[in-house]
Amino acid sequence: MLATHIRHRHWKSVALTTAAVLVGLTAPALTASPAAATTTEYDDTYYADAIGKTGTALKDSLHTIISDQTKISYSAVWNALKATDQDPNNSSNVILLYSGVSRSKSLNGGSTGNWNREHTWAKSHGDFGEAIGPGTDLHHLRPADVQVNSIRGNLDFDNGGSAVTNGGGSLVDSDSFEPRDADKGDVARMILYMAVRYEGDDSWPDLEPNEKVNNGSNPYIGKLSVLKQWNDEDPPSSFEERRNEVIYDTYQHNRNPFIDHPEWVEAIW
Repeated sequence: MLATHIRHRHWKSVALTTAAVLVGLTAPALTASPAAATTTEYDDTYYADAIGKTGTALKDSLHTIISDQTKISYSAVWNALKATDQDPNNSSNVILLYSGVSRSKSLNGGSTGNWNREHTWAKSHGDFGEAIGPGTDLHHLRPADVQVNSIRGNLDFDNGGSAVTNGGGSLVDSDSFEPRDADKGDVARMILYMAVRYEGDDSWPDLEPNEKVNNGSNPYIGKLSVLKQWNDEDPPSSFEERRNEVIYDTYQHNRNPFIDHPEWVEAIW
């Protein structure tokens, strides 16, 4: 049985980061240990109906829980990201996904040197665009450098490739994108949140992870085995946990369950 621990906020360990690098060098072997079981302050309230379940029952329960959310407009996402992704060491900046760069909140836009709104679940995968719903869900929207965001485009996620210019160690090839080690777990948990939140029962496509790349406009993103590996190698950081709280408290009033319970990834998939 996996050990149980109470997790509030913690920094990602050097050992796990090192392990992520080593596994990346020896891909495609998947050797990461499954995430340990956790307990949170929300287990007796927000997650009460999900505790103790596994598989489809757990996924269905979490879908019901997290679908109760407040939706925001795409234009409102700009200011929301300035709060959710604020640099803990500089309140005037945000931390950019993929590159890890701290950049002024005021530099949001579409020009070189700006940051813009990255859809981690690429909006073309399911063709939901920027519509209120999956197109504006803060749990998968992050600030990213305009050029790095363009390089990622709508690629699926997988290991391998060449270094992305100013990408902080991220890699890219013709059919996939590999985030820098410090963002791998974040990406995995955002993708799997979307797969649970959007099940095709509210006029939006049924989003699901699979084992493919080149998914195109289909409502799928791969590769699931790699996302599971990244979830285990790169557990939730203080930054990621704070982000979850801000979205829950201030904006959407729903949570990413895989930040609170990363072991639920293995319990479902």
